[in-house]
Amino acid sequence: MTTRDSNSCLQPATIPPPSTDPQRVHPGQTLSPDNALALEQSHPPSNSPLALESSSLVPATRSRSLSTDPSSEIDHPRARKRQRLDNPTQMRFPESDQPSTPPAAGPSSRGLDGLANSSTNGRTPLSNGHGFSSYNGLSNGTGGVPNGNSKHGKTSITRVNLPGSSLYEDSNVDREEFVRLVLQSLRDVGYTQAAATLEAESGYSMESQEVAQFKQYILDGSWSKAEDSLTRLGSRNEAKLWDAKFLIYRQKYLELLEAEKTTAALDVLRNEISPLDVESEELHTLSSLIMCTNPDDLRQRARWDGAVGTSRRQLLDDLHHYIPPSVMIPNRRFSTLIQQAHVHQLQRCIYHNIPANATPLSLYTDHQCDNSAFPRINTTILTGHADEVWHIVWSHKGDFLASASKDRTAIIWRVGSEGTDWEAHQILREHPYPVGTLTWSPDDSMMLTSADHIVKVWNTKTGQCLRTLTEHLETVTTLHWLSDGSGFVSGGLDRKIIYWSADGKTHESLVISPIRVIDFAIAPDFSRLVAVGLDSVDSKLFSPPTPSSTRGAGGRATPSEPLNPGSGNGGQLNAGRPNSDTRWFIVYDLTTRQQEIAKSMEGDLTSVKISPDSQYALVNHSPDEIHMWDLNLGRLARKYTGQKQGRHIIRSCFGGIDGNFVVSGSEDGKVYVWHRDTGAPLEILSGHGEGSVNSVAWNPKNERMFASCSDDRTIRIWEAPSTDDAVAATSLSQLHDHGSLYGHDLAGASSSSLDYKGKGKIRQLWDSATGSVAGDSGSGTPSTRT
Repeated sequence: MTTRDSNSCLQPATIPPPSTDPQRVHPGQTLSPDNALALEQSHPPSNSPLALESSSLVPATRSRSLSTDPSSEIDHPRARKRQRLDNPTQMRFPESDQPSTPPAAGPSSRGLDGLANSSTNGRTPLSNGHGFSSYNGLSNGTGGVPNGNSKHGKTSITRVNLPGSSLYEDSNVDREEFVRLVLQSLRDVGYTQAAATLEAESGYSMESQEVAQFKQYILDGSWSKAEDSLTRLGSRNEAKLWDAKFLIYRQKYLELLEAEKTTAALDVLRNEISPLDVESEELHTLSSLIMCTNPDDLRQRARWDGAVGTSRRQLLDDLHHYIPPSVMIPNRRFSTLIQQAHVHQLQRCIYHNIPANATPLSLYTDHQCDNSAFPRINTTILTGHADEVWHIVWSHKGDFLASASKDRTAIIWRVGSEGTDWEAHQILREHPYPVGTLTWSPDDSMMLTSADHIVKVWNTKTGQCLRTLTEHLETVTTLHWLSDGSGFVSGGLDRKIIYWSADGKTHESLVISPIRVIDFAIAPDFSRLVAVGLDSVDSKLFSPPTPSSTRGAGGRATPSEPLNPGSGNGGQLNAGRPNSDTRWFIVYDLTTRQQEIAKSMEGDLTSVKISPDSQYALVNHSPDEIHMWDLNLGRLARKYTGQKQGRHIIRSCFGGIDGNFVVSGSEDGKVYVWHRDTGAPLEILSGHGEGSVNSVAWNPKNERMFASCSDDRTIRIWEAPSTDDAVAATSLSQLHDHGSLYGHDLAGASSSSLDYKGKGKIRQLWDSATGSVAGDSGSGTPSTRT
């Protein structure tokens, strides 16, 4: 608590010697615990018997209705103060017109004594429970304002008057708003005495009497009074007022049904809810609840926890949207602002890769991460394929990784519980052509693979081929299983996007594609399908499918083909021929199966991924860009540049906590990583050999692990550094000083070209320049960590 000296500087309040005159109050005297107790005894709540008997303590201007002489009310200075408080948004205590005459002890002239003696959200708007009350007749001078009498003498809280309305001179934060939020926070955590002192010292009140009454009406289920009070809380928008009334009537209706008062509930439905022009579907849903057999059935069908649950407090939270926040402050507003600031800091932290609930929150410093939790160390190399690896996908549980190769096989790799002991769990053969793409079923029990125009369904546990599907006429370029396991979808260069049943026995056209589909993705919430592809410039957008003219051998396209059927992920685009096709980015609404967006673009579009929250689509765009589209707004949100993809199909993905990162392969044999929201480039990871890095995939259960595959026939696992890695890095630095490691000359090797290769629990330094363990000639033996 502070006061002003003659120079208008805030100084600590002092406590002068106690006065010998019990009727005198020292201006700087503060409240002690004993005085607080005396104050509570001397000023009981307004509705207590003691307060009612002590009529001399009640001011003449308690309320307008109590005044018997209208003229006397107008002339009385305290009556004029009440007139200035008619606006419910004015939360500042009025200044006294007669500072030399202290106000009489008793209830506030704002009418707070009119509130019933019941708590509002756990607190009483008049008294804080510790003997302190809020008074509107506080003096505007620097002297003390009496808060009551006690047997120990009079006490006072000094009113502090500050110039301006901003919290600081160079701040745009309104002081009144700030103080009111502090008052709310103090009361929420139980510091009611401190809140009452702050109210008296600042002259601001958290909320008006009308708001306090309205809250109590809702919590008490006094619906008629709540409705009457609602119209006086400042909402001038008739539509919002009707919406707020609907919420109140619905709660009233449900509580009547719960109490098995069906006739009264039906009356509310007919005479109160129906006249609000409620949507027919909502009205039908509410009317159907009348058929509930018992209260438990009602609560379950309405997804409502009843009158004795939290539904009334939830109703108050919902009503905040329809009442001006300056009138009724949203619950825990300060806490909300702090959480918003924390989330913003996490989003702006370019290396953040820790769950938000596990991230320490400090109000003293801003959050900032380094790259210690980022998976930038190559810990494992899988070398089971005999040719280029084009596509990789993690199982949903994150304990298996599947890879598709030009060698006409798909391999399911299994990882140990601690990220060690990798092994080839199943090798899926029987493909007549190179395997271009694959996907897991939601329960990881089945897998789909595509080889040219053929789709195969596999049992992942036994490696048995369950079914072979040949509905497509040209190369199947993409496969996706639906999240509910009901079926899967395939797309191809024959312009078909086909929905299949889970067993593959039945199928139907999901949408009529106007393009030769190179890739598509389905949003996790099943709201949209996003496709990329191409269409010849001399054909109409919705031209019928044309059969494939030729099939290329191997995995690369011939110059006469836009994309070689059978090339799958390793397809070469438009090599050695003029750009005669139009590239399309198309978004379908899966509910209506109609196009939402259709945009033609220059440059090849090679892959598409959708973010975990279904908001963004990531599209690889040659020659050196990745585009992120905001599907909700239908516009390009950000571009990422640096990687190379002029000839081959390169697949990118979202990664990390909440999809914070964008990761992509590149034709220069490197892996590129960006921060999603800022577009900042984070890492360029070397390690793969000659050729393109074709696909990357982030482990869905381990935010500190992702994989990449390449034309060098390997799959590399990238993980965050461990303590052992840090020690190994230190040892590496020391070995550089000596100039050799295991007899291998390191003079020309940089730290960026040396990664780690794990062999069991022993970490070995991996020289990405030679493609082998540092100091080892590299036998090229297949397999993985053992």
